[in-house]
Amino acid sequence: MAITQKHEGLDVIPLWINGKATELDPTNLIEVTSSAQGKKVYYAQSAKVENATAAVDAAAEAFKTYSLVPYHDRRKLLMRVADILESRSEELARYQMEETSCPEMWGRFNVVLAAKAVREIAASITTAATGMMPPPETANSFCLVFKQAIGSVLTIAPWNGSIILSCRSIAAPLAAGCTVVFKASELCPRTHHSVVEAFLAAGFPTGVLNQIQAKREDAASITEAIISNAAIRKVEFIGSAAVGKIIGQIAAKYMKPVLMELGGKNPAIVLKDADLKKAAGLAVNGTVMHHGQVCMSTDRIIVERSVADEFIGYLREATAALNGEAGFGVTPAMATKAQKLVADAIEHGATFLIGENKSRGETGAALEPTFITNVKPDNPIYDVESFGPSASVFVVEDENEAIRLANDTTYGLTGAIHTKDILRGIRVAKQLEVGVVIINSLTLFDESPVPLGGVKGSGWGKNNSRFGIDEFLVGKAIAIIDEAPSFGSG
Repeated sequence: MAITQKHEGLDVIPLWINGKATELDPTNLIEVTSSAQGKKVYYAQSAKVENATAAVDAAAEAFKTYSLVPYHDRRKLLMRVADILESRSEELARYQMEETSCPEMWGRFNVVLAAKAVREIAASITTAATGMMPPPETANSFCLVFKQAIGSVLTIAPWNGSIILSCRSIAAPLAAGCTVVFKASELCPRTHHSVVEAFLAAGFPTGVLNQIQAKREDAASITEAIISNAAIRKVEFIGSAAVGKIIGQIAAKYMKPVLMELGGKNPAIVLKDADLKKAAGLAVNGTVMHHGQVCMSTDRIIVERSVADEFIGYLREATAALNGEAGFGVTPAMATKAQKLVADAIEHGATFLIGENKSRGETGAALEPTFITNVKPDNPIYDVESFGPSASVFVVEDENEAIRLANDTTYGLTGAIHTKDILRGIRVAKQLEVGVVIINSLTLFDESPVPLGGVKGSGWGKNNSRFGIDEFLVGKAIAIIDEAPSFGSG
C-alpha cells in the first residue's frame, strides 16, 4: 500500500478498494492541513458515489469466502496486526501528530491502546462466537444456536483518537467474520491509511477491508449510498451526537442496525471525603487532554459546598502548572467553535473562575485552559459538549444534588466520582445515567477487556473485547425435530 500518487509535490492518500488504489483524480482532492504548523501536509482522494459502490461490491464478494475462514486463522491475523502496529508506532504517532496536531504523548498512547485492543479482540473470538443449545419444548428434538457474521459492514471512525478508534472499529467486525468498508476521516486520512496498511500487511485477503474518504460536502451522499446498499448489513459510527442522529435516521430509513459511540457531557463528582488535591489534578487533566477533544473529556466538575473553596484552590494550582498550555485544536475552526461556546456562556451569565478563554499563539487553533462557574440550565453550554479545554464548575449541597445535576443532561457516556469511601462511590455510581463510571480517576477510561459505550444521547451498543465482536454476530437457531408436533385445538 505504498503511497505513490503526488499532487503539487505532496503525497495523495488514495482510496483503497479491492486490493488496490484508485486512479488519481486531481479535480476531486481533499486538502489535509496541520493546525499546529499552519500548512497543508497531504492531499487525499475524495470518493464519488461510484467509488463507494465499488467498495461495497468488493466487500460483499470477499464476504463469501472470508466468512468461512476459521476463527483461529482470524485470530492469527489480528495478532499479527497488533505486532505490526507496535513495530510502526513511531510512524503512526507521527502521522497522527502531523494531521491532528495532537501532543506526542497522545499519539504514542493511541498506538499502545490500539495494539492492546486488537489483541484482546483476537483473544475473545472463540468466546464471542460460541453458540448455545437451549432446551426445546418438543420431545425427541433438540436445538442449536449458531453465531454467524452479520455480513459486510460500514464503519466510520473519527480523527480525535484516530489510531485506537479506527483499529477497534475494523478489528471487531473482522474478528466476527464480516468484511468492512471503512470510511476514514477527511481530517486524518494518512493516519487511517496507515492503520489499514497494518491490517493488510498482516495478511487479510483482498476485498476484506476497503478504505474511502470524502469531502465534507459530499459525505452525506456517499454515506447514504453505502448504507442503502443491500449488501451492507450494519453500520458503526463513532463521532458527534449531531452527525450520529443523521446516521441513525439514514440507517432507520433502510432498516440497518447501528452501533454508535457519541459525545458526552461527562461529570467529575468531588465528594467531601475525597482526596481534593488529587481530584483537582485529575479534573484539570481530564479537561485539557488533547485540547479537550475527546468524547470522554471532563466537561462538568461537581463539588460539595463544604469542600468547594479548598478544592477550587487546588484546581487553580493544577491549572497554573500548565502555563496556559492545552495543545491545539484539530483546526482553527474547531478551536473557534469551542471558544465561542464559552463566550456565549459568559454572555448568558456565567463567570470566569480560572482562565479567560483566550487564544494562544498565531495559529488560531490553540486555547488556554478555562474553567467557568454560575452556569444555569438555560445557558447553552449547560448541555452542549464543549470539545475544548474548558469545563463548568458547579457547587452543590450534598450527594443527592450532585447525582441529580450529573444526570441532568441528554448525554450519558462516562462519569468520575472522587471519594475515599468506596462503598459510597459504588452507591453513587449505580445512580449515574452513564455507560462507564470511574472511581478516583479521570473521566477518560478505555481498557480493552471492559465494555465501552454510552446511554441516552451518547450512543447504542458496546465496544471492546467480546462485547464489540457480539455487535457483528447474529444468532441463527436450528431445530432438529424427530417427528412433527401435533397442534391441538385448545
